[in-house]
Amino acid sequence: MTAEKTIMAGDFEVHITERRGQKNMYIRVSPPDGGITVSAPAGTPDTLIKNFILRKIPEITQARERMRKQFRQSKREYVSGETCYYWGVPYMLQVVYEGRRSKVERVPGKIIMTVPEGTPIEKRKSLLTEWYRQELKRMLPIVLAECEKRVGVNINSCNVRNMKTRWGSCNISRKRILINLQLVKKPLECLEYVLTHELVHLLEKNHTNRFKSLVEKYYPAWREAKRILADMPLDYWEK
Repeated sequence: MTAEKTIMAGDFEVHITERRGQKNMYIRVSPPDGGITVSAPAGTPDTLIKNFILRKIPEITQARERMRKQFRQSKREYVSGETCYYWGVPYMLQVVYEGRRSKVERVPGKIIMTVPEGTPIEKRKSLLTEWYRQELKRMLPIVLAECEKRVGVNINSCNVRNMKTRWGSCNISRKRILINLQLVKKPLECLEYVLTHELVHLLEKNHTNRFKSLVEKYYPAWREAKRILADMPLDYWEK
């Protein structure tokens, strides 16, 4: 069972989630604007939570500054000439207005979107998003099977969702993983890293030292993958 509330710690507004059975406090700084979330054992006094946050101010400030500096693409119009990333490689979008059917296909150096004349921007956006979704779903079972074999655990389902603040999440009790749709735009090793990270949650629930050592064991290249996720351009997000 969980309880949620919001408190002020210094100049920071912090969202608190209290969980029964949890032993330690954990802090998360989420993109795009550096929102702060603390997960704490149920019944933890606000004064202890505030002191915990204030001790973490250097790390919070560093994480927020990194998010602020990370390059973000401009607002998409889904017109010819825009850059589209696919498994870490930039492609030029070419929009062709012809016929009555809509489709997206990838050729060397280009992603070609063919739509009827007059197709609105919302429809073009939806078409490209669905193409990305199908491409991720095509690769996901292959990469997941390899990660499950490496970690030595299996899940019941793995689904795709367009998420703003997480690359992935794991429902431990139901053994279900959610993967961020945006990972189809990053190199494949980023997908491997995120899947390994979520699978390790089935062996160690929280981000303890044991959790970090298990991620290191099963995916030694995790630092490079995490660096790529931090350095590559992010999609445009409405505030």
